[in-house]
Amino acid sequence: MASISKDIDLDVPVTTAYNQWTQFETFPEFMEGVKEVRQLDDKRMAWRAEIGGKEESWEAEIVEQVPDLRIAWRSITGAPTAGSVDFEPLDEGRCRLTLMMDYEPQGLTENVGSALGFDDRRVEGDLKRFKEFVESRSVETGGYRGQIEGGQLRG
Repeated sequence: MASISKDIDLDVPVTTAYNQWTQFETFPEFMEGVKEVRQLDDKRMAWRAEIGGKEESWEAEIVEQVPDLRIAWRSITGAPTAGSVDFEPLDEGRCRLTLMMDYEPQGLTENVGSALGFDDRRVEGDLKRFKEFVESRSVETGGYRGQIEGGQLRG
């Protein structure tokens, strides 16, 4: 299992960053290789992306979601993947986003890419593009404030 951990400081309030991150269908606008993310319900998303030169599709579910604090997920089809994004206020108008991800590279191309640090650089680029995306707008494109604990949707 490979792991990535990256953080980035954003010049927006934590609520703005969190709300924008919950708009999963905008991910192709700043995530390299992501072709489509469809929100199936409050907990599940269908992904389509180019990985290691091949188009892959999978479903993921949110296992923990606490507004302005954390979103954690895991794949439920496709290659084993799990991760989290933590949101930390730095002051009234700034926050830090920390992304952690565990994944199982599939096949020679993905294993070599992972070993050479391509995945690490890709995630770092995605976070920089998210920073530009969220900071370039005066408001987020939407926001979901539901809470999920232990895989169960809470009020």
